[in-house]
Amino acid sequence: MRRARFPQEALDALTAAGLHAVHIPEAFGGEGADALAAAIVIEEVARVCASSSLIPAVNKLGTVPLLLSGSEELKRKYLPPVARGEALFSYALSEAGAGSDAAAMKTRAVRDGDHWVLNGTKMWITNAGVSDYYTVMAVTDQGRGARGISAFVVEKADPGVSFGKPEKKLGIKGSPTRTVILDGCAGAGDEDHRGRGQPASRRRSPRSTTPGSRSPPRRSASPRARLTTRPAMCGNDASSAKQSATSRACSSCSPTWR
Repeated sequence: MRRARFPQEALDALTAAGLHAVHIPEAFGGEGADALAAAIVIEEVARVCASSSLIPAVNKLGTVPLLLSGSEELKRKYLPPVARGEALFSYALSEAGAGSDAAAMKTRAVRDGDHWVLNGTKMWITNAGVSDYYTVMAVTDQGRGARGISAFVVEKADPGVSFGKPEKKLGIKGSPTRTVILDGCAGAGDEDHRGRGQPASRRRSPRSTTPGSRSPPRRSASPRARLTTRPAMCGNDASSAKQSATSRACSSCSPTWR
């Protein structure tokens, strides 16, 4: 319980049952479930383990921007691995000084030739360090408020991506909450967010979820170390599902008072 172990067994079981990301359309290998069905899955899993319920919940949160605004090429690159249970998606919006005012974020994506270079720190990111892919919001046009923000897909293994220590929480401990640090990370885009981007035939490796970003190739080097393994596991007991209906929280979700 104190080690806050990610519920890998629950992920394996959800994947085997096709319930880890039911919202992904059939065209990308998913179940094609609607929002109500996804909500029911999340609620039913949460009856037994709140930490485990954040697997389907955050998979949906992280991929919805991609589904809404990503190019077909982006969708075919990133959605099938999630649908197969080979990767998880997280959503990186919040920052320490812009928690309730997201438009005041400090993370920047700056054009460097054909690259978008991301610098900043995202706070309180659910399943950070476990998820393979991250939808990251960054300012691409200062002075325009929310209209100057673009979304990028960043991979855990990308140079310049690293993670802070897991937050110490009272509950839902099996779902890691960490900072995501972007230090000269090469983001990617479909086209310029003001509509001046490369034609599709000239894109290199597009990975931005905003119709308005341009397509950079991945940077080859970064001074920042990055996490490539799962965080230390904690102690969800497998017997939690057998507990009574009045006490169905697994140990990873139980508070430890200090």
